[in-house]
Amino acid sequence: MEILELKKDFPLDLLLEADPNQEYVEDYLERGQVFALFGRDGTAELIGVYVLLKTRPGTMELVNLAIREEFRRKGYGKRLIKDALKRSKQAGIRTLEVGTANSSLGPLELYLKCGFRMTHLDLDFFRRHYPEPIFENGVECRDMVRLKQDL
Repeated sequence: MEILELKKDFPLDLLLEADPNQEYVEDYLERGQVFALFGRDGTAELIGVYVLLKTRPGTMELVNLAIREEFRRKGYGKRLIKDALKRSKQAGIRTLEVGTANSSLGPLELYLKCGFRMTHLDLDFFRRHYPEPIFENGVECRDMVRLKQDL
């Protein structure tokens, strides 16, 4: 398995699974760094992707993490998060932040297991920034749960 930086041909379909606002995704693709995990089986099949975005001096945000459905719950998300932490630290970043929806229980658990700590809630974030309501697991994505990890 190999994690490579992508400079073009971004897997927009996969990125939109994690963030359904195409305008936002295209914006942070222009400003961020995109990394993708590929399999070793000779087909170089895309397993997952993440995007890092420098937000202010010493701080980056993991703005999108997406794993293809057939590869979920197999440790690939954790592998990508650890890669993001390593690359951020190597770049001299002191803090890596991430935000996820109040209804994204699986991703929230994963971030906590990877050492992130909750810092605050951005109440009604998804109602303010997305034109249509988003539902996940029968729950409205309403609030953004903000987390960070000091490196």
